[in-house]
Amino acid sequence: MLSFIKEFFYFLKERKKYWLLPIIIFLALFGILIVLSQGSALAPFIYTVF
Repeated sequence: MLSFIKEFFYFLKERKKYWLLPIIIFLALFGILIVLSQGSALAPFIYTVF
């Protein structure tokens, strides 16, 4: 997994695709939020935001 991340950052640097970085970060944070909120008491509040 670590080699994939290193290779991805090398790709961004080499191809000058810096605009992809905020999209990937947002998607990762959104995924983490969904996974962590599935079984918690905060789930109803998060669902009302969307």
